[in-house]
Amino acid sequence: MSRNYAGLSRERIILEALHIIAGRGLGGLSMRRLGDALEVEAMAIYHHFPLGKEQLFNAIAAYVTSTAATSTAPADEEVADENAPEEDEQDPQAREEEDTRPWDVRLTDWADAYRARLLEYSGALSLLVHRAPRTPSSDATRALIHRALTEAGLTGEDVERGADALHSYCVGAVVHQVRHQDEEDAPDAAEAEARFHHGWRALLRGLA
Repeated sequence: MSRNYAGLSRERIILEALHIIAGRGLGGLSMRRLGDALEVEAMAIYHHFPLGKEQLFNAIAAYVTSTAATSTAPADEEVADENAPEEDEQDPQAREEEDTRPWDVRLTDWADAYRARLLEYSGALSLLVHRAPRTPSSDATRALIHRALTEAGLTGEDVERGADALHSYCVGAVVHQVRHQDEEDAPDAAEAEARFHHGWRALLRGLA
């Protein structure tokens, strides 16, 4: 087994873990199997995830739910990542503050990106049941949604409740699609997207 760990990064580890999950399911992911796939000893993974599998699972959940333009692996909250890429010079929240499009357009663009991300890594959906890592991307998303809902006329607790409803709809719609995708009468990709947008528009109308 190679001991040359040059090029081994958090993002490479996460992507290989997602590949294993896609083929074997979440239960098929082990540090040993991941090390074999990366052609390194399993202990090399612990250099990037010293707290082990739970820390890796949190990082995977953060990666899957990131809707950033560049899908780099987020730095872990508990352990600083010296190999993490540098942050973009312009803060995501600052970019959002400059976005003057209507609130519903901004929310729909976010929902489309979030849905696509969840579908791409649908094998890891079960991780999201118990994990909601706090990352710069999640903070930017929260700011985007809260600002848009405030522009829509929501105030106080209704903003937080509305944000919960939007997140729940996106995740629930993807779970429903993935759960039934192999059925004979399952809608094709275009119809599934149309159904998603139909429900999304109804939800936005109800919130506003």
